[in-house]
Amino acid sequence: MKQCRRSFLKSGVAAAALMATKPCASLAAPDVAEIAHDPLRPEFHLMPQHNWMNDPNGPIWWKGQYHLFYQLNPHAAVWGDMHWGHAVSPDMIHWRHEPIALAPTPGGADSEGCFSGSAVVFDGKPTFIYTGVQNAPPDQVTIRDGNDKLRETQMLAVAEDDKLLRWKKDQKPVIASPPPGMMVTGFRDPCPWREGDTWYLGVGSGEREVGGCVLLYRSKDLRHWEYLHKLAQGKPNGKVAVNPCDSGEMWECPDFFALDGHHVLLYSSENKVFWTTGEYDTHKHLYFPLKTGVLDHDAAYYAPKSFVAPDGRRILWGWLREMRPDAQFSAAGWAGAMSLPRVLSVNHDGYLEMMPAGEFEKLRGEAVTAKVSAGEPLRLKLDALRHEISIPLGTAAPKFSVKLVTDGRKAWELAVDVAGRTVTCGEIAVPIPQTPWKSDALRIIVDASVIETFVVGREALTSRVYNVAAGKTELQIDVIGGESVEVKHWPLQAISKDRLTT
Repeated sequence: MKQCRRSFLKSGVAAAALMATKPCASLAAPDVAEIAHDPLRPEFHLMPQHNWMNDPNGPIWWKGQYHLFYQLNPHAAVWGDMHWGHAVSPDMIHWRHEPIALAPTPGGADSEGCFSGSAVVFDGKPTFIYTGVQNAPPDQVTIRDGNDKLRETQMLAVAEDDKLLRWKKDQKPVIASPPPGMMVTGFRDPCPWREGDTWYLGVGSGEREVGGCVLLYRSKDLRHWEYLHKLAQGKPNGKVAVNPCDSGEMWECPDFFALDGHHVLLYSSENKVFWTTGEYDTHKHLYFPLKTGVLDHDAAYYAPKSFVAPDGRRILWGWLREMRPDAQFSAAGWAGAMSLPRVLSVNHDGYLEMMPAGEFEKLRGEAVTAKVSAGEPLRLKLDALRHEISIPLGTAAPKFSVKLVTDGRKAWELAVDVAGRTVTCGEIAVPIPQTPWKSDALRIIVDASVIETFVVGREALTSRVYNVAAGKTELQIDVIGGESVEVKHWPLQAISKDRLTT
């Protein structure tokens, strides 16, 4: 069961869970020990030691370290009581947990939660711009999803030390309300960028029967913002839905940036992440999308956030949602993980491309190459559910499948039809782009209950699979007709000895 970012609060399970939580609550040591050895917990994807995580927030390189913040409920493995968790890394792969960076201020504009946002360096100091929420009367509500109790405002916090452990908030919002006269479906997830000496800010929003959009603001000092107009505007999908994200009448988590001679706008809506590439008029400050697509074809991937690494690469993080029933992940004591870092680029035809950051490859063990022919399948027992497979795509083997089989039962399958230019996983069909195919045209990365698949560097599909178990699961590759495929595969190392990523 997919979990959206806020709908969980409407369920009775959530209400009971939040009633039971207390400030500064933590799991007892035996519970942490049990979580550390949960075989479904990924072993090289970033996640907190326990409880709930969602959106990546404010990734930044600062003083020789990568810092990644994220939405965190420190009291339960359900959505609610949003804080900003914090992890630091030398390489975007090996992580150390740090204390919580942002927490709601009682009585403040973020008293009901510190929602998503971004990090920039302003006047030599890392600075957060984020969305705070608080209870509000009906005429001030901005989240209109059937619950209709919360007002969103945009807030500022400035780092007080170089380790980014202490943050000083501005107590008053820097943007207190949406544009006058606009009945928004939401007003959150600020995305800033700088042009010359002026800052610009996109805010995710939308209107009923009009569609999702990004609202554009500008400022000289990050504290006084002038509303300009809509940077981009979408259309509803025609579905009737209480939650405007389901109908395309709300865009969450916008991310806008220049890349390889183009501009890129990412946004999350309709349980998917959409990418667009196009042209940005820097005089009128309007964006004109020319090409669009789906960033990841499974609903498990949502709410991504990017930043620029010190070597100039545009790195993207995404939230990997749980796709199992609420009661199961709540009982497990953990929910959600961060995707592997993906390097983004735009090709000469204007299409967005992505591949795992090269740093990930340091987790590889010794490579093994095998030739798989029709009638001679590859069977590989996975003593640890950490593995990477790379397969070239070509005419020699026009059809083949990759499966995970546990105790003789299929747990997951990817069917590849090269001639038909389609990769299928369950009910999801992913196109094989018409582009030059490299030797690693198909990459599959398995980490316990997470499988990230990349097709020709252009299409991605992230699966959550819960019916697998180390030592009981086989990787099977079957060629259907044709000659053979050459499969290269690697065992992958865990980033900690006990699945706690620290």
